[in-house]
Amino acid sequence: MPLVRISLRHGKPAAYRRAIADGVYTALRETFNVPDEDRFVTISEHSEDGFLFSRTYMDIERSDDLVIVQITVSNTRGVGQKKALFAAVAERLSRDPGLRPQDVFINLLEVVKENWSFGNGMAQYAD
Repeated sequence: MPLVRISLRHGKPAAYRRAIADGVYTALRETFNVPDEDRFVTISEHSEDGFLFSRTYMDIERSDDLVIVQITVSNTRGVGQKKALFAAVAERLSRDPGLRPQDVFINLLEVVKENWSFGNGMAQYAD
């Protein structure tokens, strides 16, 4: 169950924000074998003074269109799957909504499976 948090500058239209969410979800389905309907996404928009970042860290030229994607997942994937996810997200978001790959920042947070509750006060993945 990925939990996706997307942060970007305020002012983009709803279709742009939806394209980002859709692209990340599709990439997760392709690379992390996420099941259908396992989709939980929040999108946060920030003012210029509330969205601060390095424009050149690691020699990557970032613009005002930077999107930060933080994904919480169970710690069950290998490095190859993670690399595939990063590439798939950047590729999908470059197609729609037209983001430059330099403006796609992704962070994975890995947790043990028993740290999830999908509702009803239960730990559905706990053994």
